[in-house]
Amino acid sequence: MARRRRRPTSTSRNSTIQTNKETKMSTTINQQRRTMMKAVSASGLAAIGAANGAQAAIAEDPWARAKEIATRLSQPLRFREQDFVITDFGAAPCALTKVKAWVSHDDQAMVDTQAPGAKDCYPAIKAAIAACHQAGGGRVVIPAGNWYVAGPIVLLSNVHVHLKKGAHVYFSNDPRDYAKYGDVDCGANGKLVITRWQSNDCLNFASMIYAYGQDNIALTGEDWTSVLNGQGGVPFAGSTDCWWTWKGKNRTINPVSQANTPGDAPGKINQRIANPANPTSLRDVAPHLTEAERQLIQGEGDKWRADEQYLPALSEAGVPLAKRVFGLGHYLRPSMVHLIGCTNVLLQGYHVIHTPFWQHHPVHCRNLVFRNVHAESHGPNSDGFDPEACDMVLVEGCTFDAGDDCIAIKAGKNRDTQYGPSQNIVIQDCIMHSGHGAVTLGSEMAGGIQNVYAQNLVFENTHWATNPLNTAIRLKTNMNRGGYLRNFYVRNVKIPNGVQTSPSFYASLPGSPIASKTVATAAGAVVTFDCDYTPTADTVRLRPPVVDNIQISNVTVGNVKTKQGALASCYQAIVILGPVASDYNGPQPMPAVVPVTNVKISDCDFGTPANREQPWYLYNVKGLQLTRVKVAGKEISTTLSA
Repeated sequence: MARRRRRPTSTSRNSTIQTNKETKMSTTINQQRRTMMKAVSASGLAAIGAANGAQAAIAEDPWARAKEIATRLSQPLRFREQDFVITDFGAAPCALTKVKAWVSHDDQAMVDTQAPGAKDCYPAIKAAIAACHQAGGGRVVIPAGNWYVAGPIVLLSNVHVHLKKGAHVYFSNDPRDYAKYGDVDCGANGKLVITRWQSNDCLNFASMIYAYGQDNIALTGEDWTSVLNGQGGVPFAGSTDCWWTWKGKNRTINPVSQANTPGDAPGKINQRIANPANPTSLRDVAPHLTEAERQLIQGEGDKWRADEQYLPALSEAGVPLAKRVFGLGHYLRPSMVHLIGCTNVLLQGYHVIHTPFWQHHPVHCRNLVFRNVHAESHGPNSDGFDPEACDMVLVEGCTFDAGDDCIAIKAGKNRDTQYGPSQNIVIQDCIMHSGHGAVTLGSEMAGGIQNVYAQNLVFENTHWATNPLNTAIRLKTNMNRGGYLRNFYVRNVKIPNGVQTSPSFYASLPGSPIASKTVATAAGAVVTFDCDYTPTADTVRLRPPVVDNIQISNVTVGNVKTKQGALASCYQAIVILGPVASDYNGPQPMPAVVPVTNVKISDCDFGTPANREQPWYLYNVKGLQLTRVKVAGKEISTTLSA
């Protein structure tokens, strides 16, 4: 059977666009979406059939199912044997100079960047990819050397982009270069692309590596001297700001590290401050809303006009994609590698550093392999790998050192759930260093997450004294993000240097039974299930999450010496904060708010928690089974509810 590309449903497909500009934008968007009709291959259809019977197999032997997924995804992709070397299309290496830049939330250093007058290799790489694609496929080669690219590398079907040993790509740090080449002309906002930002659809800056609706694509490096550099901490020309400045103030209470935002200052506009470019009322973009609906979505004051709040508000209001226009004049940073609606994808063997935002963000992709990648960026929101609404994913042999979660599985937010769940994901043989969570699910998970298998991992936490791993196994959701997590299996994890040994917190809502600054959901536990994640950030809270069937076994946690001189592995071993019913603010009757159920933790040694008096915290949890679990040297087998 010929390969056919799937077509993601569009939030704007059935909308009526009134203005000529919106009509043109909508036409462009729909034309792009129509190209995805071929996205489901014969193997993809077979996978759908197999998934229907997968639940019984999972119940019998989940690790046999994990092996089946990994074996199937280990089949190599095939490309025509023809190389298209970018120097044949006009690319030339660049000289380098030193510049003082941010290298983390808190630190600056002198780093290499392209020298003034560097040749822009964007046209050459675009031409090489186009020629390769038109020839029926092959390999686009980036040779050893330093290359300056002032625009996105856009992948096309049957094209393998390969970085040779010693190839270092310096992507422009000028936001305008990612608002020049998109398919959707948004006037003063730039030429933008269809994208997702924290799991909401929008038109925004292109990512440094971007693909939409492509099949059989690869991005590889010869080894970890093959570098993709997002220059996220390099100041913009004539400014002290950089990509990372757009983050704004950190929300976490009592963080050990990552407490600052590079270049941030009081009153400086960023993604968290009301943007005058956004309307003063949702009536302007969503006149169909009732007054009560509008007030619920906007909340109190004008914080909803900040870009990071305005986009979710547009989703809640049912505003079509064509009207969710960001780009220039806005502060939503692009992911580094962003693939939407693609099938048969290989990301392998390179080193990515200093990314503006999430390092890798595949959305609605099928048959995706992420192998032997060094994902290293210590900037704000520098998640290592965030598969969203993806099906059949293999992550293996990777090393993560992140300014946020190392791996964070996503599945839509607010009403943007058209791509369905993330499912059938295997994570194995990886190493994690700094990060908020090593293996994380959520927080954006409105479409659901299921059938995730994580095994044979080392959470090395090398920087434990200065930039510790906050928590190891992490779930994040709340009454806004909702969704479900089911069938999550973890085994054989070594954490030799523990996790953060002091507690970090988020704020609770007024009237909550959970007082602020009392539960270490932000950092401090080895296993953290947080169903009340940052509730103050969401004005609409009417989707209770469901968490069921979690199995964790053979986790071994070592102790380190704290600043007080004591030995500790964490602050607490386990924190499970189930859904908090009092957060609900939707119509009555309120939907059922159910406890976290069927969590089994067995044959684990959590080391010695700093909080020996309360080694775990539970709220709205039913039947937590601990079997042969050691805490501070004491073996425990019991069933707990709270």
